[in-house]
Amino acid sequence: MKLTHAERIVDAESGATKGDVARYYEAVAPLLLAQLKGRPVALLRAPEGVGAAGFFQKHPGKSALAGVRVLDADLWPGHEALMEVTSHEALLSAVQMNTLEFHPWNARHALLGKPDRMVFDLDPGEGVGWAEVRDGTLLVRDLLQQLQLRSWLKTSGGKGLHVVVPLAARWPVDVVRGFSQAVVQRLADEHPDRFVAKSGPANRVGRIFVDWLRNGEGATAVAAYSLRARPGLGVAMPISWDELPALTGAAHWTLANAPQHLAARKTDPWAALDAYKQSLVAPMQALGWRAD
Repeated sequence: MKLTHAERIVDAESGATKGDVARYYEAVAPLLLAQLKGRPVALLRAPEGVGAAGFFQKHPGKSALAGVRVLDADLWPGHEALMEVTSHEALLSAVQMNTLEFHPWNARHALLGKPDRMVFDLDPGEGVGWAEVRDGTLLVRDLLQQLQLRSWLKTSGGKGLHVVVPLAARWPVDVVRGFSQAVVQRLADEHPDRFVAKSGPANRVGRIFVDWLRNGEGATAVAAYSLRARPGLGVAMPISWDELPALTGAAHWTLANAPQHLAARKTDPWAALDAYKQSLVAPMQALGWRAD
C-alpha cells in the first residue's frame, strides 16, 4: 500500500514521522494482530498529529478502510456496524488514515456480550508519583490473587498501568463490569489513601482511580503493542511482573526503543494469557459479591 505524506511529522517531541509510525506497525504486526484478531476495534485517528484534536472511529462510516473487516451490523443491535483489523493491509490502511492507536473490545465478536478479558486501568491523579503507581499495581495483583485470579500486566504508554485478567467467556458483560467495580471498591475501602473508585479528576487528586469502566458494554482498552497519541509516542507494552520494579514510567518504551526491546526479548510475557479461561464463581464468592 502506498503511504502518502510519509515525511509529515506526527510528534514534535520525538520528530517521528508518519512513515516512522508505518514502519513501527509493520515491525510489530504479528504481535499486534494477535491482540486484535477476533475483536471489534476502535481507531484513534490524529490527522494533525500528537497534541492536536484527534477522534475515535468505532464504525466504518461511509467509506470503509481498505482491508478493515466490517462486522455484521446485527452483532450489536441498535448500533452501527463494528470493525475488525486482521491483516497487515488493514494496519497500514489505518495508518494511512492517520491512526495512531488501536483499542480492541474485551470480548470477541463471536461472543460479543461475554468478555474473555477484564481490565483494571490504573489512572494516577495529580500528585501521584510513579513509585506509588507501581506499588498500587502490586496491591491490585495481590487482591486478585486472593480472589483466585491470575493477572497479566502491561504499561499503558501514558501515565499508568493495565492489569489484565483473562476469563472464560461465560459471564455477561454487565456481570463482569459489576464484579470489576466491586473489586475496585474493595481496593478503595482497604486503601482509601491510595485508591478511589469514582472517576473524575477532582476525585483522584493524590490517589489512583482504578478504572473499572473499561469493562462496560462497548468499552475498549488500548491494545498491547499499540502506540499512544502522546508526546514521545509511548507504547503499551506487555511485561512480566518481574519486570515492573525496573520500569522508569508507563512510557518506558516508545516508538524509538520498543523495536529494540522486542528484538532482544527472549520470551513473550503474555504467551500463556489466552490459555487461561478463568472462572468468576469462586472470586465472586470470595469477594462476597453476586450479580443482581
